[in-house]
Amino acid sequence: MPELPEVETVVRDLRPVLTGRVFLGVSHGELKLRHAWNPDWNRFIIGSKVHSIERRAKWIVIDLGDPGTVLVHLGMTGQLTTQPADSPMADHVHLRFQCDAGMDLRYRDIRRFGGAEFHTGPNGWKERLKQAGLGPEPWDMKKSDWLAALAGSRRPIKSILLDQRVLVGLGNIYADESLFQARIHPLRLGLSLQPNECGRLLASACTVLDRAIASRGSTIRDYVGGSGLRGGYQESLAVYGREGMDCGVCAGTVVRQVISGRSAHFCPSCQPIEPGGSGSGHVVP
Repeated sequence: MPELPEVETVVRDLRPVLTGRVFLGVSHGELKLRHAWNPDWNRFIIGSKVHSIERRAKWIVIDLGDPGTVLVHLGMTGQLTTQPADSPMADHVHLRFQCDAGMDLRYRDIRRFGGAEFHTGPNGWKERLKQAGLGPEPWDMKKSDWLAALAGSRRPIKSILLDQRVLVGLGNIYADESLFQARIHPLRLGLSLQPNECGRLLASACTVLDRAIASRGSTIRDYVGGSGLRGGYQESLAVYGREGMDCGVCAGTVVRQVISGRSAHFCPSCQPIEPGGSGSGHVVP
């Protein structure tokens, strides 16, 4: 699933080429998406100009001014890219927004877990995301709120990181990488973390996300940015997807374990299960 760095890359790719463009038409496929497109929305879309493109959590926010806002979620395999209007139509394209200047905005999704929604007025989309109960962006999380979220939790820290109500943007890839950088075992309970460990983990998450964004995200399978280019951060992953491989820091081996139904990759030597246990003794710079 595309996580925060991948969605941010799509937004940064689309912003310079799509801002100011006018939607001339909308067409959609017959197969339903999880976030299904309602043809009644087309009357708001056609003739509207793109004012801005932003990101909130894993959502792409396309502001059309007075008519309203298009929200796009990439789900598991979604791709939102600009294409020349006369370019061949790939398979699994479920939405096509025709723009002026001979350009299309196309949404492709093999597994159909994503999709797009339209919300009228200036605040409709905000209410939609408010109902989702999304937590703050990692860079905006207050230390006191972060400490409070972990202090009373008996859930594994990996599960907490994946909870979008606590902190948005992290999925399996960047939760695993953040825990490795902070030298924290994914099975440790939130309440077991000391304040310095909590702070180190939040800082590690922000650092990992920054680096991933700089590399255009990670292409593990289907992900491409808004320009159609793949990500590059998969080449820098320390533990995710490296089960059975040597740890790049110590003499240990990366393992995979299922935690609350989700895979976790970690180095048992660098990330001891017991607080204060043996480990590499330092955080990845």
